[in-house]
Amino acid sequence: MFRTLLVANRGEIAVRIIRTCRDMGIRTVALYDDTDLSSLHVRLADACVRLSSGAIYHDAPALVQIARDCGADAIHPGYGFLAEHDEFARACEEAGIAFIGPSSTALARVRDKIATLETVRAAGFAVPRHSLQAYRASEGDALHAAAERLGYPLVLKSYSGGRSHGTRLVREPTHLESIAQHAHSAALTAFGDERLYLEEAFLPARYLEVQIVGDHHGNLVHLGERDGTIQHNHRKVIEESPAPYLTDAQREDLWRQALAIGRLLGCSNICTIEFVLDAQGHFYFTEVKARIQVEHPITEMRTGIDLVRTQIRIAAGEPLDFSQDDVALRGCAIQARVNAEDPWNHYLPSPGRLRRFRFPGGPGVRVDTYAYGGCDVPVRYDPLLAKVIAWDDTRAGALQRLRRAVADFAISGVQTNLPLVQRILDTPEFTAGTYDSEFNRQSLPGAEVPEDHLRDLAVAAALAYLRRRSDTVGALPNRAGSGWHRDSRRLPQ
Repeated sequence: MFRTLLVANRGEIAVRIIRTCRDMGIRTVALYDDTDLSSLHVRLADACVRLSSGAIYHDAPALVQIARDCGADAIHPGYGFLAEHDEFARACEEAGIAFIGPSSTALARVRDKIATLETVRAAGFAVPRHSLQAYRASEGDALHAAAERLGYPLVLKSYSGGRSHGTRLVREPTHLESIAQHAHSAALTAFGDERLYLEEAFLPARYLEVQIVGDHHGNLVHLGERDGTIQHNHRKVIEESPAPYLTDAQREDLWRQALAIGRLLGCSNICTIEFVLDAQGHFYFTEVKARIQVEHPITEMRTGIDLVRTQIRIAAGEPLDFSQDDVALRGCAIQARVNAEDPWNHYLPSPGRLRRFRFPGGPGVRVDTYAYGGCDVPVRYDPLLAKVIAWDDTRAGALQRLRRAVADFAISGVQTNLPLVQRILDTPEFTAGTYDSEFNRQSLPGAEVPEDHLRDLAVAAALAYLRRRSDTVGALPNRAGSGWHRDSRRLPQ
């Protein structure tokens, strides 16, 4: 087993990795820049290294050198940044440092999104219609021609990255140019590659993902599916497992396809096979996320399997210590992202210092976060502040626990999306589990305020009014009565 592990990430996923390493007796080294000095992952690690490069967590050579300097024999990339970069994984392998994730060969295979789609299609699985090449910002005419051949609506996707950055839905031809410009810029910023490819859009649709785990001894198992349909800017806001709308036959077919595609692509360690489900109930493979995902806690809550521990053990060459028959999918788990942003002001990020940060607890509730009272929320990173996950034997029970957990948060100093999450959880479509991708476009109804809440607000407003009036009553400062002040106001005799 590894002695020292470098956590090449930040925020709540870094905290998550460090805590598992402490359970396993592995020494950890954390990274930080000046804006992230107060983050909890810096407090929990055994050692910390300041990032001086302007590329911060994207500087692969610097990260490998840091690992060498601190004696790390393993690097965990978390998600985002360099987690799916085959060049980084290869540099780790060449330096004799274990990369906690799929091999560089596997990462290179699935990083080419178009080739991956073609490989899966050739094997007989359904994939969306897509362009056969990717386009740079300077190839606008070719992009327009490809869009006309494919038809609308369509999706622009980053050729080198995940679903959120660089992914844009285009419903009308007149919007393609402006949307593509933003997508090229987002892809370049996130992945260093501006190229985009086009994919058929299914409207309405549902977005599904299957968690698979594979070791280097030929074992490959699935850990159930997750639904990630409720999104904003192609980032999941709420995710749950199991998907509430699938029949048993559909679920079994989804698992079977995910395992077969995983074997076809040589997936190992932790990977996620992503699908879209159209209105007619047909599954289409879309891509592979060859890393741990933001939503992994709901799978952990249902299976009782520590996915980070599993990642580390696989990277150390150990076989899986469970088979498919050992995987027990229990109850229902639902996760909500708590973001430091203002959903009522165009989702403007809300960095700053947390004056107060109280998070919920209780049976069946888990919170993953890097924050605490007095911690700084930096401006340069993703606004994800915390993840709150609720589990129960039934979906109704998990939903009620999540409502309670969201209401129990007390955060001041920054704006958050908690009011938006509360509204989503209270909508009839979410309660019934009948939502689809069109849910993301609807205007949420205003929350009904109970009469006792209105009464409490009236009392609070009255007390605030009285306090403000008492604070503005004129008074003579004590120092004004001193001898010095009296002498300074005395007229000459």
